Amino acid sequence: MNFYTRKWVKPEDLNAHGTLFGGSLLRWIDEEAAIYSIIQLGTNRCVTKYMSEINFINSAKQGDIVELGIKAIHFGRTSLTLTCQVRNKITQKTILTIDKMVFVSVDENGVPAPHGRTKITYTDERLREED
Repeated sequence: MNFYTRKWVKPEDLNAHGTLFGGSLLRWIDEEAAIYSIIQLGTNRCVTKYMSEINFINSAKQGDIVELGIKAIHFGRTSLTLTCQVRNKITQKTILTIDKMVFVSVDENGVPAPHGRTKITYTDERLREED
């Protein structure tokens, strides 16, 4: 899995325990996954449909750099299924995993619409993953 995005954990991202607030992390993931889906499906008309179990493994604290890794694992007729891993850039410890996130291509009325894509599109050859 390639790690495309890095976030710096700042004071406004913390919970009452002084660690990264899960809601902040999930907001970052949903936004990055939406951007990834828009690029893969070739349309900005896609919505988050489903997220499987979210597994928080380790925490992050203020000043940590976290990396978000997202990868397409299945193309449906109207959907794109992704997997996600978040890790600490310095320690390489996994912070969170999500096995399955589904985004759906929709038309102007919000109805699922075929997207016609069947494989990962690489916007930069340097980021191409080996199969």
